[in-house]
Amino acid sequence: MQMSRRAAVGFRRELWALVFFALLAAAHTWPLASAPGRWCRNDSGDALLNEWAVAWVAHQAVTDPLHLFDANIFYPETRTLALSEHLVPQAAMVAPLSWAGASPVLAHNIALLLGFALTGWAMCHLVVRWTGSWPAGLVAGSLAAFNAHTLTRLAHLQAQHLEFLPLALMAFDRLLVSATRQPAEASGGAGSPSADEGHQRGAAVPGASVRDALKTGAWFAVQGLTSGYFLVFSAVSMAAAAVARTPEWLGRRARHVVPLLVLAAVTAAVLLLPFMLPYRFVRQEYQLVRSLREIGIYSAVPTDYLATGARLHWPWAAGFFRGDGLFPGVVALLAAATTIATGVAFRDRRARMWLAIGLATCCLSFGTNFTPYSWLFGHVPLFDAIRAPIRFGQFTLLSVAALAGFGVAWWVGRISSPRIRVAAAILLVAAVNAEALRAPLGYFEYKGEARILKRLAAQPDAVVAYFPFFSLPGQVGLNGRYMLSSTLNWKPMLNGYSGHMPASFYRHAAGLRTFPLPETIEYLRSVGVTHVVVDTNELSAPRLGLLPQATGLGFLAAEGHIRLYAVR
Repeated sequence: MQMSRRAAVGFRRELWALVFFALLAAAHTWPLASAPGRWCRNDSGDALLNEWAVAWVAHQAVTDPLHLFDANIFYPETRTLALSEHLVPQAAMVAPLSWAGASPVLAHNIALLLGFALTGWAMCHLVVRWTGSWPAGLVAGSLAAFNAHTLTRLAHLQAQHLEFLPLALMAFDRLLVSATRQPAEASGGAGSPSADEGHQRGAAVPGASVRDALKTGAWFAVQGLTSGYFLVFSAVSMAAAAVARTPEWLGRRARHVVPLLVLAAVTAAVLLLPFMLPYRFVRQEYQLVRSLREIGIYSAVPTDYLATGARLHWPWAAGFFRGDGLFPGVVALLAAATTIATGVAFRDRRARMWLAIGLATCCLSFGTNFTPYSWLFGHVPLFDAIRAPIRFGQFTLLSVAALAGFGVAWWVGRISSPRIRVAAAILLVAAVNAEALRAPLGYFEYKGEARILKRLAAQPDAVVAYFPFFSLPGQVGLNGRYMLSSTLNWKPMLNGYSGHMPASFYRHAAGLRTFPLPETIEYLRSVGVTHVVVDTNELSAPRLGLLPQATGLGFLAAEGHIRLYAVR
């Protein structure tokens, strides 16, 4: 009875924590939560791409899941979803909304808010479990979810979902403890005894090690599925965590622990493989290779760790900002420094894991400015797929958040007065959120798509080309607007936008450069296009004047600035 009552109290606290981080997500992205189906960042091709991807995964999951990666862009290419992030976990979270008829913008924005809230909650959950301190958890969760990096990358949904790595690390920690059946080092050195201490010090539960191995692999896999970058970054993080805990799985303990680590790795591989194979095929087919020169452009420099878009720090930090903010915040740095200075980061093996993760990812964020990176690029799988090593820095910020949690637990644990403890907790949580605050943010208004495009859904063999056919550098992302429009019918389209653009896209662009002259209509026929959609706001006046006389184009309908034609 006492255990069930304690479990109920714990559940309510976790639920309130999730509500707290959901409210913070609304505050930090305001006014997005006031009208998530209306406000958007559709000035960015990446945001449009992600809105389309979330909608595509939800659509294809119930219509033709075996061809998930054969998306409707870049006709007649195949596996085109694998030219960028598939966003399967994010799409799964909001799929019921998509199936109920929600717009791609609404579904995407709910997924965005969920990413912030769940990332904050997961880090809070980990720190509370490992320190026994709720103030520490709330501070760490705030720092993990709302920081200089995440709040300047709202167009990148994949960057906002880091909720699964803390869960993977918790399972990994339990795996080591339950497998070795050894009393744990006191993790209460950072504050009060942790909520997980009973699990550590009690006798091993039969089968617990296997369950923890399965959970470790599963949580790692789901985190890797949120983003190709996060797959690599999470692998580095788990490796660093394992190195920090080497004595627990080498030597005489190896025969107990190593098989469980292998089980975790196999579990992750089995879950990841179906989603990784299309990327392997696409890389081979399109010969997608990054160069060290390109990677050097997107490698961090020391001043990036002073960059932030936060209002409080912008007057002095503006000069350092190049696009990816990595400044942790003053309170975060002081709290993390406390964890290191007091020795908690070395004595407490859980804190030591985060210290190792932070050091590894910080070094790697410098990319080609960090000498060993070139060797890793040439010898370690998937490192050559990372275009922007600077984004390793997001995991550095995650590590600082966790270490700051241990530091806050150390601070609060030395305050004897309950009232002062509560006041200190409120002040610290408010301070870290004030340091990160950028809201209110600027958004664009989403007004929906032309409903006339929905009639294409009834045309079984329709193939669509949208004009203007944007192909110039700096304009190619505008094809994302057409991708969003295609969600009304899901018909194959010649256009597209993604992380990699196939050669056929530029071949089509060259063939259609003089649209709507007769040779372009013939080209459309030759590649199988049956319908043309024209945005009259974007097509030049001379070209618009040629449309009524265009041989082979039959006008079907118009709605606002969108016209629909049939190729005859």
